[in-house]
Amino acid sequence: MPTISVENYLKAIYSYQGEKGHRVKTKEIAEELNVSLPSVSGMIKSLAQDRLVDYEPYRGVILTEEGRRMALRVIRNHRLIEVFLVQTLGYPWDEVHAEAERLEHAVSDKLVERIDSFLGSPRFDPHGDPIPTASGELHRREMMNLNDAKEGMVLKVERVLDQTPEVLRYLDRIGLRPGASLEVKEILSFDGQMFLSVNGDEVTISESLAGKMLVTDGIEH
Repeated sequence: MPTISVENYLKAIYSYQGEKGHRVKTKEIAEELNVSLPSVSGMIKSLAQDRLVDYEPYRGVILTEEGRRMALRVIRNHRLIEVFLVQTLGYPWDEVHAEAERLEHAVSDKLVERIDSFLGSPRFDPHGDPIPTASGELHRREMMNLNDAKEGMVLKVERVLDQTPEVLRYLDRIGLRPGASLEVKEILSFDGQMFLSVNGDEVTISESLAGKMLVTDGIEH
């Protein structure tokens, strides 16, 4: 049974390498987990010995197939717990991440599968992140960053990448949650600020925040 620390490292590496398998620098891991570089180096050596990562000096680290499987298991736990907390216990979406961080390591595989079945096997969590299946598969969607949109586009919010509580509370207040439809009314050329129509209301977001939101074509075909 892997330790909580090992699971957190594997999850952090996965979040940086993504599905394309980019090698991750030790500095990136240290910043993600808020630990020292020597601590990261020591853990990477241990993970490499256990064949959970492949490490090359000066090039970085990448998960092995077993490491990836373990990382996706923790991510599955986390995201299913988030859905459960929102849909069943009525948690607001800005509070579930911290709760899921604590619970993701404690739940058994049996309990996770019961939660998944109870919820109807959801494919996405409340923030639009894909939930891995028990076999490690992820549902893929073609999406674009909102800050790449053009004036006049009608779009649908699919995923919010910044899950800090302050950001989520603001997005909730202006109606920009996964599933929301919007129209890009105007984009300021000098700073990228966007003026949107959301459910008939005019809202404004910065270029930086728009870059943390993924959208799809919102027009019904």
